[in-house]
Amino acid sequence: MYRFFSSFFAQTYLKNTTRHPKNKIFIQIASYRDPELLPTLRDCIEKAKYPKNLVFSIAWQHSPEDAWDNLDEFKDDKRFKIIDIPHLESEGVCWARNKLQGQYDDEEYTLQLDSHHRFIQNWDEELIKMYKQLKEMGHEKPLITGYIPSYDPDNDPGGRINEPWIMHFDRFSPDGILHTMPDTIDDYKDRTRPIPARFYSAHFAFTTGDFVKEVPHDPNFYFHGEEHSISARAYTWGYDLFHPVKTTIWHEYTRRGKKKQWDDVSTWYIKQNGSIERCQQLFYMKPRTQDFGIYDFGPVRTLDDYEKYAGISFQKRAVQQYTMDKKLPPNPILSNEEYEASFVKIFKHCIDVGYDLVPEKDYDFWAIAFHDEQNETMFRQDADENEIRGFFNDPDKYCKIWRQFETSKQPAYWVVWPHSKSKGWCERLTGNIG
Repeated sequence: MYRFFSSFFAQTYLKNTTRHPKNKIFIQIASYRDPELLPTLRDCIEKAKYPKNLVFSIAWQHSPEDAWDNLDEFKDDKRFKIIDIPHLESEGVCWARNKLQGQYDDEEYTLQLDSHHRFIQNWDEELIKMYKQLKEMGHEKPLITGYIPSYDPDNDPGGRINEPWIMHFDRFSPDGILHTMPDTIDDYKDRTRPIPARFYSAHFAFTTGDFVKEVPHDPNFYFHGEEHSISARAYTWGYDLFHPVKTTIWHEYTRRGKKKQWDDVSTWYIKQNGSIERCQQLFYMKPRTQDFGIYDFGPVRTLDDYEKYAGISFQKRAVQQYTMDKKLPPNPILSNEEYEASFVKIFKHCIDVGYDLVPEKDYDFWAIAFHDEQNETMFRQDADENEIRGFFNDPDKYCKIWRQFETSKQPAYWVVWPHSKSKGWCERLTGNIG
């Protein structure tokens, strides 16, 4: 069983804390078999201006196979509260984040991270400055979050991206999960304060410590659905979301070759399917049969308020053109009639075709189409020889075929029909959707 361990000094320290210990930052890190955890912790402390104000809560999901995954150097550090979780007892990242949030002790601020980051000098002072700047502008509860620029552990600091990023709407998957994508903030040098945001990032979020209690992570979620559920829940609790225009922290995204929880537990998909069902009910895509309790929407604003702010309709799985055009929120206020007519339904899908299914070396044309339940073609965009060559450069050994189009209904299945110079038309491949 997982267990809590901290030193006698840490226990004494916690007993003596008061409401919102000034300038204390409650740092939340859920780590799973991550060789970057120790470098992240060391860099975080080394680069902080006030390292004594840091309080670390770590869900340490580790395996005896990983000799390097050892936190002994921090066990007697009163700033650390570590939950020891054998990796096979983990139930996923949202479960782990919920566990570590249970150690919050009214610190003034909170910073949620992953376990693979790098930091600028005085990062803590910079984040507090941003927060206070937004407070002075009249935002009662600023939430500074986003997809932050990347770093490469194998080429650091040379591989760091320094331009700050913004989160844009990407697509609704067929099961109703909202996906986002990063982009650079091109005019960041001309900006002096964070910009309004639609979406929350679980790997970087800085705000008042009250956020831990008001918008806790739902342990019933597994992975997909986590971020956009918290985006909406935070907004309904009165939080105003912002992306920073100054890079303070970097994040590793690829993590190639590193173990994930779903690599070790073959039944992970059961929890993921339950997570998708819960997400669909949370956003009223399906009738509610589950009790969401403290993981429901807040009392300050409504889900409808968030959808109008962000230009998203969860029930329709649709998006306003204003949002698709990557304009900053809030979206324009429209009459009811104009609002209903403002949405476009974008279908964006990745067709995954394993390399073993397309073994020829001389493909020159692939017919690629989406069909409805009546076998009528809804959309077709074929791949030429140049695009096909690009399909075979994927480290996962899958041809990842992205297609996007507007539609009022969801396709039933896709078709990929490859043509080879030497063999002509090859086997016709199909796959169901949703």
